[in-house]
Amino acid sequence: MGTKRILVTGGAGFVGSFLVDKLVEEGHTVRIFDLLDPQVHPDGPPPYLNREAEFIRGDIRDCDALEKALRDVEVVFHQAAVVGVGQSQYQIKRYVESNIGGTANLLDRVVNGKTRVEKLIIAASMSSYGEGKYGCTACGDARPDLRSESQMAGEDWEVRCPSCGRALHPKPTDESTPQTSNSIYGITKKTQEEMVLNVGRTYHLPTVALRYFNIFGPRQSLSNPYTGVAAIFMSRIKNDHPPVVYEDGKQTRDFISVHDIVQANLLAMQRPEADYHVFNVGRGEPVSIQQVAKTLARLYESDLQPHITRQFRKGDIRHCYADIGLIRDRLGFSPRISFEQGMRELVAWAESAEAHDHFDRAARELRQRSLI
Repeated sequence: MGTKRILVTGGAGFVGSFLVDKLVEEGHTVRIFDLLDPQVHPDGPPPYLNREAEFIRGDIRDCDALEKALRDVEVVFHQAAVVGVGQSQYQIKRYVESNIGGTANLLDRVVNGKTRVEKLIIAASMSSYGEGKYGCTACGDARPDLRSESQMAGEDWEVRCPSCGRALHPKPTDESTPQTSNSIYGITKKTQEEMVLNVGRTYHLPTVALRYFNIFGPRQSLSNPYTGVAAIFMSRIKNDHPPVVYEDGKQTRDFISVHDIVQANLLAMQRPEADYHVFNVGRGEPVSIQQVAKTLARLYESDLQPHITRQFRKGDIRHCYADIGLIRDRLGFSPRISFEQGMRELVAWAESAEAHDHFDRAARELRQRSLI
């Protein structure tokens, strides 16, 4: 594949900006379309915004602005989305209009406008799975429902077999695992990928959905209390506050460096084997939330220990980590940045990054709505 004219929606954001940098480095002509949402960019355009890329400030909900952004574009990376599981449960209209409505606008202009788009890659999410995949020592594979509030209130944190009641053990979650989204955010991400793949197949437009697991790295907004857990913990530590961990801290996620996310996006663009498929993008290794907090404190040379609340948030899942066999075998993807390396990079970057700790405000909003 030669050089292309590329549009990155959300290209001023965390993942989008690194993707833009790499595309520019490889000689592509890149256009950024970004709202500069004050929740993510309180000070306007970020200093790292690539000056060799064209920048258009616009809202994904604005069809006319999108049509202009798509002019002469051959490849679209659709990264723009409002992100936050808890916040999505009460800012419902905003999440649906931006994530689902914005994607509808993009697809409508690609299909009905005079565009040259020949490939579209959507940033999907592991949030669409809900709980991950599990096994029972007595009953085999299991796909449990969310834990009940009464179970959580009794501090019985583990997911239990719906047949025999035994505690289940987590297994790698593959792309064929049913998506039982447990948040408005998860529902919007599931719908986004379905829309993109449906329109792609209908119009023979190569489309790819990449289900990101928990991304971390430099440029995450340390002042946005609705962003990734690593950034939230870092903001707490930088402000001399202990990281707050719900449940018992032993719940696990799959943490992947933003640099490996960029690698997956480039492979999805370059390889025709990716067309019309969904791929998990993670490291394939579970890491406990408590371990994230302790690792960051250690690397930051802080004596702060995580505050294990033994409280729970409605809709939270227990375990989910990726089976990355499909993207490895089909596209040759292999994560290059270890959890420790990535955390060291995050800490080094955070030394000079501004961080306002708004965690208490966000927790208060959840509590007011009986979500904690």
